[in-house]
Amino acid sequence: QVELVESGGGLVQAGGSLRLSCAASGLTFRTYVMGWFRQAPGKERQFVTAISGGGTNTAYADSVEGRFTISRDNAKNTVYLQINSLKPEDTGVYYCAARRGWHPIASQVAYNYWGQGTQVTVSS
Repeated sequence: QVELVESGGGLVQAGGSLRLSCAASGLTFRTYVMGWFRQAPGKERQFVTAISGGGTNTAYADSVEGRFTISRDNAKNTVYLQINSLKPEDTGVYYCAARRGWHPIASQVAYNYWGQGTQVTVSS
């Protein structure tokens, strides 16, 4: 049974930083693209970033480019999201997702497994 468990969310002031983690189990981690998505209050869930199985290829939404960094540790079956220079509009639930494949893509329907999410709240 595949399980993705996010952690690291919380309440932070604008300009601050957070590192989110997503621990995966029940899958051959290195063969999965891992992605982060977020859902702001009252809005649809949107793509944030994704990383290929080997960690060499990444993709970012334009809105987070330069502030967010995705990385992974295949030895620990964990993917990370470093968020810097947080803005109030970054507030939302951040979800980790996994898709079997090679390319870090933005389409949510391509992802096979999802975590429960972790809340990030940025105060102004």
